[in-house]
Amino acid sequence: MKGLVLTAEWQPRPDYHVSEFERTTGKAITGNALWRNPQLVVKEVPKPQIAPDQVLIRVRACGVCGSDMHFYETDKDNYILYPGLTKFPCILGHEFSGEIVEVGSAVKDFVVGDFVTAEEMIWCGHCRPCRDGYPNQCKNLEEIGFTIDGAFAEYIAVGAKYCWKLNALRDRYDDDKIFEAGALVEPTSVAYNGIFARAGGFKPGAYVAVYGAGPIGLASIALCKASGAAKVIAFEVSEARRELAKKVGADYVYDPRAVKPSEVVMQLTNGEGADLHVEAAGAPSKTIPEMEASMAVNARVVQIGRAAERVPMYLEHFQTHHAQVFGAQGHSGNGTFPNVIRLMASGLIDMTQIITARYDLVSVVDAIRQSTSRQDGKVMVRI
Repeated sequence: MKGLVLTAEWQPRPDYHVSEFERTTGKAITGNALWRNPQLVVKEVPKPQIAPDQVLIRVRACGVCGSDMHFYETDKDNYILYPGLTKFPCILGHEFSGEIVEVGSAVKDFVVGDFVTAEEMIWCGHCRPCRDGYPNQCKNLEEIGFTIDGAFAEYIAVGAKYCWKLNALRDRYDDDKIFEAGALVEPTSVAYNGIFARAGGFKPGAYVAVYGAGPIGLASIALCKASGAAKVIAFEVSEARRELAKKVGADYVYDPRAVKPSEVVMQLTNGEGADLHVEAAGAPSKTIPEMEASMAVNARVVQIGRAAERVPMYLEHFQTHHAQVFGAQGHSGNGTFPNVIRLMASGLIDMTQIITARYDLVSVVDAIRQSTSRQDGKVMVRI
């Protein structure tokens, strides 16, 4: 079968201390400090063989994620930009859906022909964080398309316990569109996890500010509007993405280079500030100061965008405002995947609206290259 394989050289930066974990597992905890000279090539690879507890999925759609761009892009020293857990070589792709074509002998809940999507976080279920209910912080974590083979391929083998049926979408989408909606469950679940599971959500009638209108930011806007936010205020540098933000539910959208976001938020909230601030831009050194200056009392700030940088914060302001900051990673647990699928099935959110380009598997590197312009909503690869 064909698959998009990323290879890179393990070359720790001179000032980076390689941990014993990294040394023994070959996994980089901080990918952009270890992996250099990446190469992305579509080539023939072995078709996966499933274990008794796995299913084999014929991939039908897979979205390009910001992390895929950060594998393609490099810094001045040719290190990848992605700062997280990685192990190469690896087939990329993790926002996907498809049809089950083979079922392991121990699998009871799925049959051949089921349309499914799957979690990207492959949590073990045995370590202390997993047993305490924190699968996204699994000590033995594997990640589809990061440390184990992903879905920019014709087939993928996945543990059945990570899969979710898309049956509820059949009344909303035709069979072809289901797969695109299904591939958007994962990124939408990342936003859902940050806003509701981590930050605790908000009461209907709240004011929400979203920084960044890439796919995660767009999902955040849609979810917040569907959940009863009185005003959703979005900031995005791309004109095309600003239009998409309006399409999925933003009440006000601004170019943060043309306005001072904190002043806009305070004006639109009559001086009260936003109750929830969503950082989906991956630029906290620019966004956090604006959030600090426009927090409502009891405000919540959730960091979903990834950025390998430290950010100064004036904690006195958080104390006086009874405010909190939440870090969010992943999407597993808390009923997140099934709840997102239900929201899609109900029509409360329709994330297929953000698809702005489609490619086939042979052209997937071109799809990633186009995504680096940061003008698209979601670039989708149909397989």
